[in-house]
Amino acid sequence: MVVFQKLLAISLKTSIRELLVRTNGDDVAAGEKQKAAIPIPPQLFSTPPPPPQPEESTKIRNIMAFDGLGPERINSRLAMIGFIAAIAVELTRGQDIFSQIQNGGIPWFLGATALLSVASLVPLFKGVSADSGSRGFMTSDAELWNGRLAMLGLIALAYTEYVKGGTLV
Repeated sequence: MVVFQKLLAISLKTSIRELLVRTNGDDVAAGEKQKAAIPIPPQLFSTPPPPPQPEESTKIRNIMAFDGLGPERINSRLAMIGFIAAIAVELTRGQDIFSQIQNGGIPWFLGATALLSVASLVPLFKGVSADSGSRGFMTSDAELWNGRLAMLGLIALAYTEYVKGGTLV
């Protein structure tokens, strides 16, 4: 409140000085000199400009580069879907992961790969950041960590079923 009062006083003094200079019959050039000598108060409700955002590249070679946004995100999403699907089929049909692959799993895998790859790449090509929809505990980092754990889970599931010689559950 005190800052507002000081700024208001400065602006009133400036306005009164300009008015006095112009009404006393001084020439306009003297008024302009006087006006230039008076500091301009800062705007009361100005907001600073937002910091510049790093531009996300929308080129395929940058998105699909080794350190790009695409590969790990796509692999993470595929691993999460694959792990849940493998466990669900194992619980419902009693098939281990190797029999799931042999009994028609390849077309399902290829279809899911194509669908999730396109669904993951379209927003990246439009320039949408991976963090734009992150809220609370549903962040892009959490998604990547869940995907990494799902990758390890698939490997552990396949290894355990191979060593055991049958289903895990």
